[in-house]
Amino acid sequence: MVKSVQFRALRALIVACGVAWFGPGAPVTAGTLLSPGPATLIRKSAEPFGLSAASLTYGGLYDKWQGVQRRLEDELVQLALCEGDPDRCASPAALKFLAIVDAARLREGRARIGEVNRAINLAIRPVSDFTQYGQIDVWSSPLATLARGGGDCEDYAIAKYVALRLAGIAPDDLRIVVMHDTIHAEDHAVAAARLDGRWLTLDNNRMMMVEDTNIKNYRPTFVIDQQQVMRYADTPLLANATGPVPAVPLAVSSLVRPGQIVSAGEVPAQAD
Repeated sequence: MVKSVQFRALRALIVACGVAWFGPGAPVTAGTLLSPGPATLIRKSAEPFGLSAASLTYGGLYDKWQGVQRRLEDELVQLALCEGDPDRCASPAALKFLAIVDAARLREGRARIGEVNRAINLAIRPVSDFTQYGQIDVWSSPLATLARGGGDCEDYAIAKYVALRLAGIAPDDLRIVVMHDTIHAEDHAVAAARLDGRWLTLDNNRMMMVEDTNIKNYRPTFVIDQQQVMRYADTPLLANATGPVPAVPLAVSSLVRPGQIVSAGEVPAQAD
């Protein structure tokens, strides 16, 4: 009985922290990525790519991020319990995620961000949502992704975002960015971390972290922070899509293929 009371108290504390971390939720309504919902509160800010952004109040992408937040509340409880008593932890995924966070905490600056990028890239194998779930564009929370061992681009980005936050990176310096790949005609998600005033992108396609100003052949479309989903008000092409794909500075490795973010009714290509 005492343990049950203690668990409920601990869960309430962590859920409260989760609400403070992500900000208050809002009603979830139907939508798709192609009809993301109305955009309000256009503002200039220091977002990745230096573009202004407009906050979305509902829509497909908004719904997905709200769903991740709700699932993460329970995962934060599980992570806290496993961190407090690793020997009694019933979740191998939680122990694996905590090991990644602990390794990152031992480093500083760029090395901390790079540790998370490398570790998450190696911990998850690339697999499409359609192959894994039989559904289109499923956004998974970190422990669910690690438990399955596979995911696509947004699953990598979410896991990196949460790991970096737990490793001590300030929420104002973390984002998830959705971009349109103009070469492969796909949408792609990456995590982004700001260091010394510059945004580094953490991509599941490479171990190298690339600064946003050096990204080529992508059009940034949406950006997500701890409180909201925003649509970029200006979405210029970052490089000529008809030109060759540069080997530098992208240095795209053959580690994985990008995942696909699609709307209902579209069938994604299989992940390599």
